[in-house]
Amino acid sequence: MEDAFWPLLMLLGLMGGIFAGYPVAFVLGGIGILFAVMAGVPLVFLSTTVARIYSGTLTNWLLIAIPLFVFMGLMLERSGVAERLLKSLASVFRGMPGGYAFAVAIIGVVMAASTGIIGASVVLMGMMALPTMLQNRYDPKIATGLIAASGTLGILIPPSIMLIVLGDQLRVSVGDLFMAAVGPGLLLGALYILYLVCVAIFQPHRMPPAEVADPLPFWRAAGTLALDLLAPVLLIVSVLGTIVAGIATPTESAAIGALGAMVLALVSRQLDWATLYAALRDTTKTTAMIIFVMLGATVFSVVFRKLGGDALIADLFAVHEGNPYVVIVMIMALVFVLGFFLEWVEITLVVVPIVAPVVAGLDFGLTPEQTLIWFAIALAVNLQTSFLTPPFGYALFYLRGIAPEGVSIGTIYRGVIPFVVLQIVALAAVIYWPQVALYIPLALAK
Repeated sequence: MEDAFWPLLMLLGLMGGIFAGYPVAFVLGGIGILFAVMAGVPLVFLSTTVARIYSGTLTNWLLIAIPLFVFMGLMLERSGVAERLLKSLASVFRGMPGGYAFAVAIIGVVMAASTGIIGASVVLMGMMALPTMLQNRYDPKIATGLIAASGTLGILIPPSIMLIVLGDQLRVSVGDLFMAAVGPGLLLGALYILYLVCVAIFQPHRMPPAEVADPLPFWRAAGTLALDLLAPVLLIVSVLGTIVAGIATPTESAAIGALGAMVLALVSRQLDWATLYAALRDTTKTTAMIIFVMLGATVFSVVFRKLGGDALIADLFAVHEGNPYVVIVMIMALVFVLGFFLEWVEITLVVVPIVAPVVAGLDFGLTPEQTLIWFAIALAVNLQTSFLTPPFGYALFYLRGIAPEGVSIGTIYRGVIPFVVLQIVALAAVIYWPQVALYIPLALAK
C-alpha cells in the first residue's frame, strides 16, 4: 500500500486540478513536476524527460499529419461541398418519411471520411440541416440527436486525428488503424440509418416527408448527386487509397488531402485570403492544444511510472487476469465514465500509456500487434461517446450554440440518448467480434 501512495496521490491531484478548471496541459505537467520534487525524484531523471519530449513529440514525423488533416477538414468545410451534397441527397430522398434525416446520416459518413474535424462538422451540419428539419416539423430530439451524432463520426472514420494520436501512443501503424476503423465506422453509420428506418416505419409523424415546391425528376436528382459526390470521393480515395496502396505514408497522404481540399475550395470559388487566414489560424490553435497536452502528459506519465504507477495499474487488473475480457470491459467502463468529464485528448494521453502494457499482455488469441490495433479501435469507438455525453459533451455545446431559439439544451441531451446507446452497441460488437476491426487490415496484409 505504501508503494501505491504517490501514484494514487498523483491521480487525485490530476483530477482535482482538471475539475478546478485549470488548463489540462499545465495541470499534467505541473502535477508531474510537483510530485517529482515531493517524492525526491532525481533531477537527472527529469532531464531525460526533456529528451523524450524532443525525440518523441517535437521531432515526431508522424505528428505532422495532425495539422495537415485539421487544415484539410477546415478547407473542405469552407468549400461548399457539404452544402451541395446535402441538397442533392435531400432531393433524392424527397417524399418519404425521414428523407432529410437519411440525407443527414449519409452526409455525416461521407464528410467524416473527408474531414475528421468534429466542431466544424457539427456546426456545419447544424447550420445547414437543423432549420430545414424543424421547418418540416421534425421532432427536435430526432433532429438534434442525429446531427450531433453524425457530426462526431469524423473522430472515428479515417482520416482521424484520434487514430494518429492512438497510433503514436501505442506504437502501432497508423495506416493499419485507418483500415481497422473503416468497419466499425460503417457499422455505426449503418446503425444510425437502421434506427431512422425504424422511426420512419413506426413513428413517421416524428419525421414527416419534406415539402418540396418544385422537385426535380428523380433521374436528374440522382445525376446531380453523383456529380456532388465526385469531389469528396476523389478526396477520400486520394487520402486513404494512397495509404492502402502503399504509395504514401499517413503523413504524406495528409499533405495530399490538404492540397486537395484547397483545390476544391478554389474550384468552388470559396478560396480567398480571409478564408485561408481563418483556416490557418484555427489549424494552429487546434494543433497547439493537442501538442501542449502531449507535452504535459509526457511529463506526468514519466513521473507516474517512476513512482510505481505501472505496478499499481497492473495489480489493479491482475485480479481479473484469468478472464481478459473482464479487464477490457473494466477499462472501457472507466473510459466511458471519464468521457463525461474529459476530452478525448486528455483521456488518450493519460489513460492509454498506463493501460497499454496491461492490454498487450492479455491473451485474446491474437498477436500483440493485432491486440493493440483492436484495442485502439474499441477505444476510439468508446471515446466517440465523450462528445455526446453530458455535462461536457462538446458536440452538444457546438450544436446548442447555433440551434434556433426554442431548442433547449435539455432537448439536445434527450435527443442524443438513442445514439449513445447505438454507440455502446457498436462498441460491444467490436469487443465481442474483433474481426469487425481486424478483417480489413488482415485481408490487405495477405
